[in-house]
Parts: sequence; structure tokens; C-alpha cells
Amino acid sequence: MADKRTSAYNPVTGEVLTDLARILGPSGVSSDPEKRTAYSLDDTLPRFEGEYLAEAICFPESTEQVSRVMKYANDNRIPVTPRGAGTGLSGGAVPFRGGIALATERMNNILEIDMANRTLTTEPGVVTAEITKFAKGANLLYAGDPCSGDISFIGGNVAENAGGNKVIKYGATGAHVLGLEAVLPDGSVVTLGGKRRKDVTGYDLIRLIVGSEGTLAVVTKIILNLLPLPKCVTDMLVPMPTIESATNLVSAITTMGGVIPTSVEFMDRKSIQNVEEYASMSIPFSDAGAQLIIQLDGMDRKSLWNDVERVGDICAAEGALEVFVAEDRNARDRVWRIRRLVAEEEWTGSMPLLSKEDIVIPVGGISDFFKLLPEISQRHRAIYNAYGHIGDGNIHLTLFPEAAESGDDLAASAESLRRELYEAVRELGGTLSGEHGVGLKKKYTGIFLSKAHIALIKRVKAAFDPNNILNPGKIVE
Repeated sequence: MADKRTSAYNPVTGEVLTDLARILGPSGVSSDPEKRTAYSLDDTLPRFEGEYLAEAICFPESTEQVSRVMKYANDNRIPVTPRGAGTGLSGGAVPFRGGIALATERMNNILEIDMANRTLTTEPGVVTAEITKFAKGANLLYAGDPCSGDISFIGGNVAENAGGNKVIKYGATGAHVLGLEAVLPDGSVVTLGGKRRKDVTGYDLIRLIVGSEGTLAVVTKIILNLLPLPKCVTDMLVPMPTIESATNLVSAITTMGGVIPTSVEFMDRKSIQNVEEYASMSIPFSDAGAQLIIQLDGMDRKSLWNDVERVGDICAAEGALEVFVAEDRNARDRVWRIRRLVAEEEWTGSMPLLSKEDIVIPVGGISDFFKLLPEISQRHRAIYNAYGHIGDGNIHLTLFPEAAESGDDLAASAESLRRELYEAVRELGGTLSGEHGVGLKKKYTGIFLSKAHIALIKRVKAAFDPNNILNPGKIVE
């Protein structure tokens, strides 16, 4: 019996490979087994049930080539999975139904920086940090700042509407996208938006494509908004006695202090202590209930320091155990290294993972969530650590079996744990993903979205992609 995931599609045969080579040139297509495996994975942990393998990898170098590949795939009913750097954490770039993996790594040019309009135009295969660096060289700021900026591509950031450290002040990736060039599944090329900052002519299709996880179109050019570059930046490391006090502090900074921080990052006690062991380093107040990194920026040092003092006073009033202020680059790097090592430690840890989550909850509900979390984890014999972007309510939660040598069925344990966890998140007004995307977690969208909502998503998908060839099997069942 044919696999229901692939029965609606045609395979990539030798003839198909020959046709693709005519479009892309011999070096633009590969069916090498090692490459197929490498381009069929992303950074998701734990790995998904089953193995998903692309049948061919395509490496287009232009919009025209993307258009011709998509038209060919659509005409021949071959699924296509767009792929950036493969740093995603939800399976968005995993070829769920085989077919073609469309890698954008050769479309890696920054095309223009327009000083008069404060915009930067780029192809999708540019590393995000290179865009930040390029803008900084022009004394401008690209404020999109995913934690994977040193390795992720801007096209992947757009596909997932990546968030990161600076969302609380500057917004996620989509807040900085003014225009797109995109190829539709039938090969048509559309230009959306531009360098203008107002546009209500027709539907806002940019906002629809940003965050659509490559299911509606392949983005081939991006026009980004740039901002004046802040002259001064200060970071504060603030140990708090409890998670509740840390959550209260986040709200107090804006409501009482009248300050919008650039970043407010959170690490619980377990995360900090894991980093101490992993990196053989000593972190002050590592037994604190939680630690916050608060970043402030501005154009004037005196004004910025007034904000730092105001925030410091609020920290003290909310019970901070200490307030460490880092102004010079070396001190700031040491503060942020702690945060970076939290995620790195998880990658190299020896314990099997039950679940790695990207939940987002209204900031006012985070304290209630952390009151429920110990009970949920204990019921499922799990331990956890939590960190993330508490300033915008996005918590990265990692759960492990209580005993690494446990003989229990880990998959079954993870499934029951996730479902109870998601129910609690939903009751608090939260949802499944804040920045990593739904991807292959699609079976859980029904917990958070109504049937009418899911039906609407399916109708939008069908309008863009009636043959369902573009990144099929993602977001909704």
C-alpha cells in the first residue's frame, strides 16, 4: 500500500533530475545520499518520529531559477520544501513528503542599502548577523535579533517570523519587513510592499507570508527597515529570589519606571546551575530562583544612565539580590555568554529529552504558569529547566525524564506531558509557539485554534497552493 504521505505526489526520477539540471545547471542539483540526509534535517531536538528524506536538493541562484523550479514541480506534482540554514527548531525545513529540498544558500547577496529611505534589500540566503554588521557599518540598526543570528539565514527568519532578544522594544522579524519578492507555488513572481512605510492598497499579504513557514511562497528578496544606531548600550544581570518576583519585576519596569528595555531575558535556577557545571564557571547567586538580563539602549549616555538608575531602583524595590551593571563590551559579553551557554549545554547534555518547548504566555500569566509547572512535571516524572524571552512572555522550556536510565516509554511519556502542558498554557491565554513555528507539531494546533480557525488556514493554503506541493504537512493536519 502506498504511504499516505506520498501517494498524492510523483517521485523524483532520473528524468526529473535531468530536467532540473537543465534549469539550474549540473552543479545546481544533487541526489547524493549524504547531501540528501544533511539537507533533510534541522536543529530540532528530539528528532521527529519517522525519517523524512528529500529525493533531490536544488540550489537556485536567482528568482528566475526558483520560479522555473516551482513551475516544474507544480506541473509534475513534486513536493518542494524551502530551506535556509537548517537552524529551525520545529521541523519547518524537514521534507515531510520527500520531493525537492530547495536550498537558498547560493542566493546570498545583500543587494542594496538605501540611506535616504533607511532600507536594506537582501536575498534570503544571507546570514542574519551579516545584515546587522552591514547596517552598523552605515551607522544604522537592523533590530531583528534572533538568538541564532550568527548562523541563521534572513529568509528563514522571515519564514518563521523569528523573534529573539529584542522583541520587547523592536518587535519580531516581521516588524522590520517592508517588502518582499516571492515565488508562488505555480512559479508566478509577486512583489509585495516596497520602501514605503504606509500601504493599505489591498490585503496585507506581507504579514501573511511572514511566519507562514514556507507553506505559501518562496521568498527571494526582502526589503528591511533600518533604524538609527543606538550610541549607548548597558546590560544588567539581576538575580531574583523567586520566579514570581522576577515576573513581577518585568511588569514593574515598564509600568512604574516608564522604560521599555531592549531585552529582558530569563534563566531559572536549574539553567544557571547547568551552565556552571557545563562550563566549569562560577556565576554569582547561582542559587537564586531566577536571573534576568536587562538591556537598555539609547542615543545619549546621560539619559541612558538615568534609565539604568531608575531600573536599578525598581529591581531593589522588587527584591533583587543584587544588580550587576555591565557597560563596556567585555563585561556585556560575559553577561550574555551565560545566556548563550544555557542553550548550548542542552545540545551537549547526556540526558534524553522528553520535550523542548517554545510556549508563549501573556506576561501577567507567567507567574501562574510556573506555579502549575512543578505539579505537571511531577505527575509525569519529569524534571525541567526554563529560560527565554520573559519580556514578551516567550519561555523555552525543556523537560527530561526524572531518571535518565528510566525504562519507561519516553515517547508515550512525552505525549501525555505535552498535552497536559499545552492545556495549561491555553487556559492562561498562551499558545504553542512564540518564535520557532509550528512545523511538524501540527497535531497540537487543535488545542489552541478553533475548527473554524484551522479551516480558514486550510482555505488560505489552498488559494496559494491548490496542489499542496509547497512544504506540505506543516502547521495544520
